[in-house]
Amino acid sequence: MKCIKTITDEDFDLKIKNFNNPRTRLGARGIVFNDKNEIAILNKTNKNEYKLVGGGIEENEDPTVAFKREVLEESGCKIDIDDFLGIIKEEKSQDNFIQTSYIYVAHVLEDTKQLHLTEKEIDEGSKLLWLKIEDAMKVIKDCENNLVGSKYENVYHTRFIVRRDYTILKYYFDKYIK
Repeated sequence: MKCIKTITDEDFDLKIKNFNNPRTRLGARGIVFNDKNEIAILNKTNKNEYKLVGGGIEENEDPTVAFKREVLEESGCKIDIDDFLGIIKEEKSQDNFIQTSYIYVAHVLEDTKQLHLTEKEIDEGSKLLWLKIEDAMKVIKDCENNLVGSKYENVYHTRFIVRRDYTILKYYFDKYIK
């Protein structure tokens, strides 16, 4: 299984601390295209965060099932998966936390127009945007230095999310579009 990248504290000019029985999480996320060749982006307005759709994998849940579930919840879209790009790791030593995400490319089969956001996503001002991939890369890259923390996540944690999702888009763009 290809590892697209491992993002660490060094990517943010921070010293890596030793991990001590870190918390771990598996995620499923990726690039979802609509029929206009735009991709789904979740904008958490209260945090100035732009990110790809996706989220955590529940216990014993298959990553593809988790990705389809998360996309339906955050975008209201039923999808078909076109490709598996690999994994990306986030090693957040300051938080003693490691996340591994399965990365997919998919297209919309049906837009139900019904989002099922969590309380956290609602509190953080989440709204769905559909952007051309180049525009999505720009807003994600540009927001990294202007993030605001929330009661759920500090800026340190959110910077990893933004860097992860930019890395995914750049990898896809360089490999398939450029």
